[in-house]
Amino acid sequence: MNRIAAGCIGILLAALPCVAAESTFPRATIDLGCVVSDLDASVRFYTEGIGFTPVGGFGVEAGLAADAGLTDSKPLAIRVLALGAGETATKLKLMQVAGTTPRGGDNEFIHSHTGFRYLTIFVADTDAALARLARVGVKPLAKSPVPLPESVAPGMWLTCVRDPDGNVVELIGPRK
Repeated sequence: MNRIAAGCIGILLAALPCVAAESTFPRATIDLGCVVSDLDASVRFYTEGIGFTPVGGFGVEAGLAADAGLTDSKPLAIRVLALGAGETATKLKLMQVAGTTPRGGDNEFIHSHTGFRYLTIFVADTDAALARLARVGVKPLAKSPVPLPESVAPGMWLTCVRDPDGNVVELIGPRK
């Protein structure tokens, strides 16, 4: 075996533990799917109000949706929004199921029922985020924004708002 071949094999063998460790989770971020009652209103909230970027969309045919266990033979319309850029960007998949009127959950408080209860989004400027939300008619909940304890997150403010379906979106960031 020549030196070049031996060197290449050595490099490949050294990389194997990394490949094996990464193969379980090839991406460290997750995509989150959210069924909505009005796709256009939700896209507007998350793009114009929060600041996500539209990155595409697609449909899932009724047969595939049924075979995968997603729906009872109803097609999906999905719009994909990103927070960040590239492979590590968080993706929010907003979806509307044709011919359905999904029931809303009890979103009065985060402890009203089990399941994923809110999104946390870190913002660079709470005041700018509030201005964007105000332009789309969204007001903060309760007394938001409220300062977080200095022992937890110095200089950071917590603001809670609701998306068009009543889901809580938590924004954390400084005030400029």
